[in-house]
Amino acid sequence: MLSYQHIYHAGNLADVQKHALLARAIQYMTAKDKPLTYIETHAGRGVYDLSSDPALKTGEAQAGIAMAEAAGWFAADHPYIQALAATRATYGTDAYPGSPLVAAQLLRPTDQLILAELHPQEHSALEYAMAPYPARIVRQNGFEMAQSQCPPTPRRGLMLIDPSYEVKADYSAIPDQIAKLHRKWNVGVIALWYPILADAPHRPMLAALKRLNLPDLMIHEVSFPPAREGHRMVGSGMAMVNAPWGLAEEAARLTALFKRL
Repeated sequence: MLSYQHIYHAGNLADVQKHALLARAIQYMTAKDKPLTYIETHAGRGVYDLSSDPALKTGEAQAGIAMAEAAGWFAADHPYIQALAATRATYGTDAYPGSPLVAAQLLRPTDQLILAELHPQEHSALEYAMAPYPARIVRQNGFEMAQSQCPPTPRRGLMLIDPSYEVKADYSAIPDQIAKLHRKWNVGVIALWYPILADAPHRPMLAALKRLNLPDLMIHEVSFPPAREGHRMVGSGMAMVNAPWGLAEEAARLTALFKRL
């Protein structure tokens, strides 16, 4: 399905969790003087205008990144805030970076960036947004791209899997996809974002992931109020294979912040 448009949700509390963890993980990995590969399976458009009608319609960014900044959740030297500042400097004060742009602004010239986006309009927008960066962008099913690219060169690296979950089969298919990716790329950091909905469809997926006995599997979940009446999402999660050393500290800090909501 190709109907999902992240602009309605960009900068929401789920993005705050996801992008804060992603930025910190990349910061830890780039601290070593060794090149890495960043792969993203469902990249979206790269940058989002939070002043646009779709973004204002839901108000999710106001309750998300705007609230987090006003409350001082992140110091100025946090990599997430650094990526946000760089995005605003390039694309305007109302711009918000998707995860490809968060990654691009934290990676080094020696690192590789590979992105997949299947939606035609989102793919075109992604190419435009990422034009200043040396990214390889393909219009392809994200899981097919991921399997074809592993193991990448450089072999050291991180993959973000962030589907829309509009296709309910994603929940049951993802554990097998991750198992195959890990067999091909046992040193890779594989990060999976997932929504926490009121009826908890993620639970069987997580149980299946845990049965795989993947190394250094970090699971981080946060809860937050529904964005509006009737909205099903009440939290978000990240499951990360081979989680970088030190990331648990950032996860614990985020847990404490979200508990204040």
